[in-house]
Amino acid sequence: MDDELEKIRKKKLMELQEQQMFSQQAAEEESKSKELEEQKKFILRKILTYEARERLGRIKVARPEIAENIENQLILYAQSGNLTNKINDEQLRELLQKLIPRKRDIKIKRRGL
Repeated sequence: MDDELEKIRKKKLMELQEQQMFSQQAAEEESKSKELEEQKKFILRKILTYEARERLGRIKVARPEIAENIENQLILYAQSGNLTNKINDEQLRELLQKLIPRKRDIKIKRRGL
């Protein structure tokens, strides 16, 4: 009976340790994610004008995956040294037009019987 109780205790202790390790890893990943996001915001503040940042923020609300892609491309462009001036709203719109495909209009014509 004592052996079984001891096995149960050890098993429970192992489970608790695993849960604690998992929660610590999750917390570390979350802090790294937050730190990375803060770095991205800092870089974007340096390379975008106020109006361009606002536009990018609105895009992020509507289409987060596209905004993420654009942010990453802008950061890579800035880190490569190809960027001399801040990107303004007009330049960002031009970039968006290149990256976001236009929707196709589909017209259905009904034939008379």
